[in-house]
Amino acid sequence: MSLATQTEFAAALIDSDLAVPKGLTAWSGPEPARRFGVYRNNVAIGLISALASRFPAAERIVGEEFFAAMAQEFVRLHPPRSPLLLAYGDDFPDFAEDFEPAREIPYLPNVMRLEAARGHAYHAADATPLNAALLANIEPAGLADLAFVPHPSASIVRCAHPAVTIWAMNTGEIELADIADWTAEDALVVRPEMIVEVHRLPPGGAVFLERLFAGADLGSAFETSLAEAADFDLSANLAGAFTAGAFLAIR
Repeated sequence: MSLATQTEFAAALIDSDLAVPKGLTAWSGPEPARRFGVYRNNVAIGLISALASRFPAAERIVGEEFFAAMAQEFVRLHPPRSPLLLAYGDDFPDFAEDFEPAREIPYLPNVMRLEAARGHAYHAADATPLNAALLANIEPAGLADLAFVPHPSASIVRCAHPAVTIWAMNTGEIELADIADWTAEDALVVRPEMIVEVHRLPPGGAVFLERLFAGADLGSAFETSLAEAADFDLSANLAGAFTAGAFLAIR
């Protein structure tokens, strides 16, 4: 099969408006349209199911029918580029942000970004988190110069809505209830052992960890966090990061 035929075949599988590629045959007869239609439908169902498995909270928020319609449009415009579907849908949250029927659910893309981060954490390399006890061997005067290597599963998700709470309510982590405080919520997503964990961060906590994950020293990260949150508590945030297993080593 030529490259041109392969390209035509792949495009027709994703877009039902395209004709059956020329030159195809089927053992059941000279007209393969019906069998190709079945194959096309199975491919679409498989990709939509893959997205639903990565974004279960989003599906619950919008409902199965709405999610399937949104996923089908995403699949049509963004077909897989790899036979491995572990990362398929990484750009689905960005798509949802511009998907007109979902504009009335502004927090949906952030919930989906949180779910995407959980998927990456799940498939990240296994590694033993840094033990906070190692800090006891460092002179106090040198603490500000410390830099940390992030755990391979760790990432920060910044949200303009209470997406962490909304995600938790739609995954059974906490009970459904009215949300009185609609302020932004940031999260640390990490898998220190077998289970992926989502930690809601206090004000300034996200930029603090973002700076540390980018290689900044502790003193610089602290100053940046103070600029964002005047009441930023260095000790509490550092202790929380160690407890969560956010670091792999001291640089």
